[in-house]
Amino acid sequence: MNISLLAIGKTDKSELTSLIDDYTKRLGHYVNFSLDIIPDIKNTKNLNEAQQKEKEGELLLKKVKSSDYVILLDEKGKNYDSVQFSGLIQKKMNAGLKQVFFVIGGPYGFSPSVYQRANEKLSLSKMTFSHQIIRLFMVEQLYRAFTIIKNEPYHHR
Repeated sequence: MNISLLAIGKTDKSELTSLIDDYTKRLGHYVNFSLDIIPDIKNTKNLNEAQQKEKEGELLLKKVKSSDYVILLDEKGKNYDSVQFSGLIQKKMNAGLKQVFFVIGGPYGFSPSVYQRANEKLSLSKMTFSHQIIRLFMVEQLYRAFTIIKNEPYHHR
């Protein structure tokens, strides 16, 4: 199985980039993982919120194929604890999925077309976080999930 984290806009904090890179390397020991960044939309001051979401949505949807499994990181998504999340990952691997995308939207969330394409929604918290911080949280939780699956000591039960 391949896992990709798809996000809008670059991370401008070198400290975050360093941590994200660290967990990305760690993940490479367990799964084919990639972080795919879609550049920020230009001239957003000329766009309203719906137009910006639509443009971002078009770019996101160009990255996924019809056979890919798409999980949106969304505040209205299902909540899991870390062990339950590792179970979700194991279930996707057992299902023989070739490509799973976890998708982080732009500042206003997702367009209706992205919601329609999604296979499911996942919430990391009821709180709101910046899209830059969520990248770190997501790669760390993916790493944690694989250490749980492999029964390694990173996660303390």
